[in-house]
Amino acid sequence: MGRVRRLAAALPSYARIAWWGIVSPRAEREPLVVHQAVVLGAAGVLLAVRPELRGWELPGGHANPGEGGEAAVAREVLEETGIRVTVEALVAEYVRTGFRPHTACIYRCRAGSGTPRPSAETPRVAWFALDALPATLFPWFRGPIRDALERGDVTKTRRERQGPRAVLAGMAIDLRMRWSGDAAR
Repeated sequence: MGRVRRLAAALPSYARIAWWGIVSPRAEREPLVVHQAVVLGAAGVLLAVRPELRGWELPGGHANPGEGGEAAVAREVLEETGIRVTVEALVAEYVRTGFRPHTACIYRCRAGSGTPRPSAETPRVAWFALDALPATLFPWFRGPIRDALERGDVTKTRRERQGPRAVLAGMAIDLRMRWSGDAAR
């Protein structure tokens, strides 16, 4: 697919993301909670790219009814990346307001068996050295990675506002990834 087609594909994605980020939170009955993993292994940290907004991020997702956070994050990582993990600790809860209000529960996980492979939810999966994270890592994932690398048994609570600056940063990364055919680092 050529660059122009990849860039044009951003428009319907942006419309869905705008609905998802602005309208749907006001219609939901329950607050949104996601469970995300900082998966650490010999090669560094495992990151994934999603098809809607292209950029590197942490794997994870929602808990199924009756499923606890640790079970949800382990299941989501396996589904999205092909890697089985051991959940070591809940290291932080990011309470985000503004665009797509939610709470992100961040878990430090150790990589176990499996080989990274793409999925329908994550068309790209790769390991990155901790001292060479990609420039196309969405900025709101840098803090959770730092939190996971700190040792301690206290779960931190962080508050962040996802305002226009975050939205524009995400769009810039998305466009850079689309322009490069997801090769941008």
